[in-house]
Amino acid sequence: MPGEQGEVRRDKLDRLLGMGIDPYPARSAVSLPVADIRAGGETEETLVASGRLTAKREHGKTIFADLRDPGGTIQLYLGRSVLSDSDWELLGLLDLGDIIQVTGTVFTTRTGELTIRCSGIRLLCKSLRQLPVVKVDAEGVYHDEVTDSDLLYRHRCVDLLVNPESRTRFEMRTRIVSYLRGYLDANGFLEVETPVLQPIYGGAAAQPFETMYGSMDQKFYLRIATELYLKRLVAGGMERVYEIGKDFRNEGIDRTHSPEFTQLELYEAYSDYTGMMDRFEDMVAGAATAAGLEEEIEYQGAAISLRTPFRRIGFMDSLRRASGEDLFSWEPKDLKGLLERQGITSDAEDRITMLDKLFDHYVAHRIVQPTFVVDYPLELSPLAKRSLEDPALTERFEAFMAGLELANAFSEQNDPLLQRRILEEQAAASLHREGTLDEDFLYALEVGMPPTGGMGVGIDRLVMILTDTGRIRDTILFPHLRRTDQ
Repeated sequence: MPGEQGEVRRDKLDRLLGMGIDPYPARSAVSLPVADIRAGGETEETLVASGRLTAKREHGKTIFADLRDPGGTIQLYLGRSVLSDSDWELLGLLDLGDIIQVTGTVFTTRTGELTIRCSGIRLLCKSLRQLPVVKVDAEGVYHDEVTDSDLLYRHRCVDLLVNPESRTRFEMRTRIVSYLRGYLDANGFLEVETPVLQPIYGGAAAQPFETMYGSMDQKFYLRIATELYLKRLVAGGMERVYEIGKDFRNEGIDRTHSPEFTQLELYEAYSDYTGMMDRFEDMVAGAATAAGLEEEIEYQGAAISLRTPFRRIGFMDSLRRASGEDLFSWEPKDLKGLLERQGITSDAEDRITMLDKLFDHYVAHRIVQPTFVVDYPLELSPLAKRSLEDPALTERFEAFMAGLELANAFSEQNDPLLQRRILEEQAAASLHREGTLDEDFLYALEVGMPPTGGMGVGIDRLVMILTDTGRIRDTILFPHLRRTDQ
């Protein structure tokens, strides 16, 4: 509690205790939400309301104050002639930010403001820190808004209290996730849980976080994906499964990447990547409706149409057109030179990874409207089925919108011998995998997994799009930050 304000509030706390008032009582009366009080209008019936004290205007023996709860703000009228001596004394020790409970009736002032005429007041929680004061004028315009992003990320409680748009964004996120879960449940999918700590990580190419399982004396990893465990369940007869949960990748942080992020993965037997396209279109359209949006939305100034079907373009064809070159015929040294000339930072030496970087540069970041990029090269898709038309390609898509990758989907590889060979090659080339194969996953494929469509959807990025948010951190309640003592 640094500063003079902290000392003043602590002094008031001591005075309250000296009066025999518990500043943190364990129980309170059942309260009526402010939104319901406003909807009900004037009443002579005594009601109870609770919330934060956000303003106090003293006029001698009359005090007007503002009480706010998650549903809105209502004015309080506190008169010396109405309140008891102890309540009036308590009122003098209250600060903005304190959580209080009032009892009274509702009337309308001469200025037309719906107001609670308080006959009683009780302290529910003494605030020992001063909240930033954000003012709202008659037109609903906010003034003195808090713009210190580090403060708001580090102390999300302050952000939610002083920035209504932040609270709205996270409420929308909850509705979006609830819709996705409801959609899958209604379509016969089972929600399951798979291990967060994994002895062998897989399902994506990424650097993991490592930990040690003490009692087993064994290295474990925070999962980078749930894919290999979910496909084991499909092999076990759970033909429609999904999981919404945290994945972890020990990599960089930027506007669109977070090392801890939320992903939806779903797997559907007897489907394929075209079936996953249908699912994705359904889920995006429904999530937008759940968030209160129409088919036409705006993201960072760009108009985006969510009308289906979404556009489809080929990975190789789109890169050829955008770059003006047949980059797939270039040697690795020439691709490396192009990366450097374009200012693209990459340590990659193999041609397929460099082509993927160039695709991001020339194509992905420039896609605005919802688009499926389909038929990826085999080297980029070790867990996908090969294309029947071209064995050098796979039945895979990535969904893009506003330059963001939102989903990745395959017709899943279920040939155990081919999958083993591909994973062995991948492990040999990996910097992090230490040459280890997930034999339990391969065992499940040997038992037999039916033809399956699978998809991963980045929840945080989907929320970015649907809430018109420019930074992934603004969709995560508690993003990771550097320690303040570093």
